[in-house]
Amino acid sequence: MNRSIKKLTDGWRISVFAIAMLVMVPIAVVLLSFFSPSQEVWDHLIKHVLSELLINTFWLVTGVGAVTAVLGVSLAWLTAVYDYPGRKMFSWALLLPLAMPTYVLAFVSIGLLDFSGPVQTMLRDWFGTGNYWFPDIRSTGGVVAVMSLALYPYVYLIARNAFATQGIRTIEVAQSLGHGRVSGFFKIALPMARPWIAGGLMLVLMETLADFGAVSIFNFDTFTTAIYKAWFGFFSLSAAAQLSSILVVFVFVIILIEQRMRLRMRYYQPGRHSTEMKRYRLKGPAKWLAFTASLLVLSIAFIIPVVQLLFWSVEVVTDELNNRYFGFLIRSLLLGVLAAIITCFFALILSYAKRHYPDRLTNFLVRTSTLGYALPGTILAVGIFIPNAFVDNVIITVSRNVFGIETGPVLQGTVAVMIMAYVVRFMAAGFNSIDNAMQRVTRSIDEAATLMGLRGLNMLRKIHIPILRGGVLTALTLVFVDVMKEMPITLMTRPFGWDTLAVKIYELTSEGEWERAALPAATLILAGLLPIILLTKHTEK
Repeated sequence: MNRSIKKLTDGWRISVFAIAMLVMVPIAVVLLSFFSPSQEVWDHLIKHVLSELLINTFWLVTGVGAVTAVLGVSLAWLTAVYDYPGRKMFSWALLLPLAMPTYVLAFVSIGLLDFSGPVQTMLRDWFGTGNYWFPDIRSTGGVVAVMSLALYPYVYLIARNAFATQGIRTIEVAQSLGHGRVSGFFKIALPMARPWIAGGLMLVLMETLADFGAVSIFNFDTFTTAIYKAWFGFFSLSAAAQLSSILVVFVFVIILIEQRMRLRMRYYQPGRHSTEMKRYRLKGPAKWLAFTASLLVLSIAFIIPVVQLLFWSVEVVTDELNNRYFGFLIRSLLLGVLAAIITCFFALILSYAKRHYPDRLTNFLVRTSTLGYALPGTILAVGIFIPNAFVDNVIITVSRNVFGIETGPVLQGTVAVMIMAYVVRFMAAGFNSIDNAMQRVTRSIDEAATLMGLRGLNMLRKIHIPILRGGVLTALTLVFVDVMKEMPITLMTRPFGWDTLAVKIYELTSEGEWERAALPAATLILAGLLPIILLTKHTEK
């Protein structure tokens, strides 16, 4: 009995429990609003809001899922199995759209392709007004296309790894069974890679449900924009909580599906040379068709938007690059650094506790601590704001009644609340990088350190952290860049005057000021390239 109590009161387990509670409290707050509905709020939602949100969300998720599947799988198959001009460059360059926030690609696309944009202006000069047809970028198809171009690398990266592990032998097996390369792909290679592809699609769908910036720029109402409008437009926190609870249910369904897909993922390597890739060399028109397809996707998704941002930035740099802009940049950097350090510190604790206490309770708490990655920023903002407001009200009441002191809000509208939301949202990014590195540290090192008298925090500080430098650096970089790009959490929880680059982009694009939004957008893309470079190096290793 005493031993079990000692286990439960161990410092590492208490730390893991505290971190898990940091994640579970906002989730529980939002879910409780679902089980304690307000009749007036629900009547309003059902009558005026819910049907449109469900229809828009359905078409958005369906469209983005279909387009990213086609783009990601086809490009992954090309670069993994075939050899054609530029393949080595495209194999990593097709990941570059990951550095492009969806809301940046959204406003650049509108700025280029809208009626008053340079593309349609040029068409009117060539063909005259009314003598040409051009698709409406401000439409359901437009937002689906933009988000698909920004998110297809999730499917591409995972599917390419799956096809690479199969190697050319998959096609050889298909040919031995009487299939050609096309039918062999659909009959053998694609079914074998299906769990990986489905895992990538689940990430795409979660990002689609969580997106706020792109859909708000397109004025395409989804649950994330409705949550923001309910809170800041109608000043109804209860309506925001009710909408958040519906979205949480959708997200958890996707999480359950994604977990089932992960259980099915297995790498089978029948021989030593199974991963040595011998690719089919495309010849004639086929090789140039593959080159053109790869270049076209890369150009539309990354090269053209970046070039346009640079042109706009040059036009406004003299007016925009002032002390206010440097204030946005410094606050973005400060938030990114603080959140990255705290998140990675907690991730180290989780990874070390999981390594040395592999019981069910600890594993459950560790998995719970990483659930925040699947939750949209708008939901976390609501879920964190409500308990903080409750604590503030308690402090104000106690101060007034017991000490006779009138105090204002202590937690609401502070940087601490923002950091808390960032830590919850991006814990998975930090934990996965560190835990993957931790798993490569052999148990014999721990045993040797124990014989030398090192335990607990001393072992982590003197033994593990020096070995985990690469994983920790990757985790710091990923979390830093994610925080820099995060829009809804920053927009909904920032203190007065704490505007960042992401907030500035939102404000300028809300007013249609595409050129002025280019400079902070280009800065965010430059920061986003850092994890892509690290990811590419890791993939090559």
